[in-house]
Amino acid sequence: MSRFWLIPLICFSFLAEGLAQLEDKVYKDHIQSVRVFPAGIDDESQLNSPVVSLTGSRPLLLRFDDLAFDPELYSAKLIHCDADWNKSQLRDNDFLLVFNEFNIQDYDYSINTRIPYIHYRFQVPQVTKSGNYILKVYRGRDESEVAFTKRFMVYEQLFTVGAAIVPPSQTSNRRGAQQINTIINYSKGEVMDPASQIKVVLRQNQRWDNSKILQKPTFMNESSKTLRYELFDGKNEFDASNEFRFVDLRFIRATGVNIANVRVETDVIYADANINVPRTDQVYSQYLDLNGQYFIYTNDRPGGNPEVESEYMLVTFRFKTEENASPVYMIGSLTQWGVAPEAKLAWDPKLKVYQTTLLLKQGWYDYQFALKGESGFVTESFEGSYFETENEYEVLVYFRNLGSRYDQLVSYINLNPNKRRL
Repeated sequence: MSRFWLIPLICFSFLAEGLAQLEDKVYKDHIQSVRVFPAGIDDESQLNSPVVSLTGSRPLLLRFDDLAFDPELYSAKLIHCDADWNKSQLRDNDFLLVFNEFNIQDYDYSINTRIPYIHYRFQVPQVTKSGNYILKVYRGRDESEVAFTKRFMVYEQLFTVGAAIVPPSQTSNRRGAQQINTIINYSKGEVMDPASQIKVVLRQNQRWDNSKILQKPTFMNESSKTLRYELFDGKNEFDASNEFRFVDLRFIRATGVNIANVRVETDVIYADANINVPRTDQVYSQYLDLNGQYFIYTNDRPGGNPEVESEYMLVTFRFKTEENASPVYMIGSLTQWGVAPEAKLAWDPKLKVYQTTLLLKQGWYDYQFALKGESGFVTESFEGSYFETENEYEVLVYFRNLGSRYDQLVSYINLNPNKRRL
C-alpha cells in the first residue's frame, strides 16, 4: 500500500491506558486536521467545543485526513476518564451499550489536490454516563498503532451554575487579566461534603494546558446548597492576552490576508506569511478572530466540499524579535497548543528571525507567539495583555458521589458574553 510522505515519520510509543494522563495528541505525521465537534447545520460548528449533553440529540463528529493514496482501516475506542483525565474505574459496558470498538468506514478521496489525502468521518457513539472521554483512533485493530487521541466531554445538567467575567481581585493584574467568578447550586444532588466531592474546572479558548481547577469554595451555604468561587489569590484568573493573529489560506491563486506570497508547484503549494513582530508596544485593537481555532474552507472551488477539495500547503511563519534564551513557540489549535514538534520556532541567524513551517489545509488559522516556562506558555512578552480582549470560557463542574467509581460532569456552561467571530 503506497503512502505519500512529506516529512519523516516520528516514532512514538503507544498510548498506555491508565498509566498517565490522557491527552489531545496526534501521534502520526501523516494524520492531519483532526477535529471533534458537535454536529451542526453550518460549517461554523467545527469551531465549537467538543461538549454535548447526555440526553441531547446532537452527536459529536470526528473528522480527520490521512495523507495517503489508499484508505486504511481505522478503528476507534472510547475511554472514560475522571476529572483529572486519568482512566476511570468504569468498565466499557458501564458507559456503552455496544462493544467498544468501532470501524471508521466513512471516507472520501481528495479531489484533484496536489497532495493526495483520504478524508474520514465518524459519528461518536452515544454513551450512558456523563464525564470526560478520550476518543482513541488506531490503525486496524492494533491498539498499539495509535494515530491520535482526542478529548471530549458529556454533561448532565444536574447542578445549576452561574458565572461571570469580572476584573481581577488582585489590583496589580486588573489591566491584563480576566477573572471568572462562579456560583453553584447543588440542591439536586446528594452532596455530603461539597469541598471534597465537587471540582470546578475553568477553561479558556478550549485549551487544557492552562486550565484552572477550583476545589475549595470561598463561600458555602448549606441551607441554600450554594457554593461560591470568588477567589482572591488569582487561582481563577487568566491572562487576557490579545486578539489572535491569523492567516487567510482560503486562496491559492491569490494572497489572502496576512499572506506575503503563494507559490503553486506541480506537486505542492508553498506560502509565506507576513513577518510578525511583537505587539507589546501597540495599542489594543479589537477585531474578529476564532479564539485560537481554525476553520477549513476554500474559495478556489465555490459550492464544492472544502473537506475534500481544499489543498494542503506548506506555510512558513516568521517572527522578528530579539534572540531569546528561552524557546519561542507558536500556539493555537494549528499546533495542538504547542504540542506539535513544529510549534517550536527555530532561530535563523542570517535573517535574524524565528521561523517554522507547518503543513496546513486551506482555511483560516489563528495563532499567537509564546515563551515556554516552567508553568507553561506565556504570551504577554510578545502579544501584550488587555482586559478588553474577547475570550471564550467554559465552566465544567464535576461531582463524585459517595461510593461512586467515576466523576460525573454535572454542569457545563460556555461563557462568551462579547462573542466576536468571523
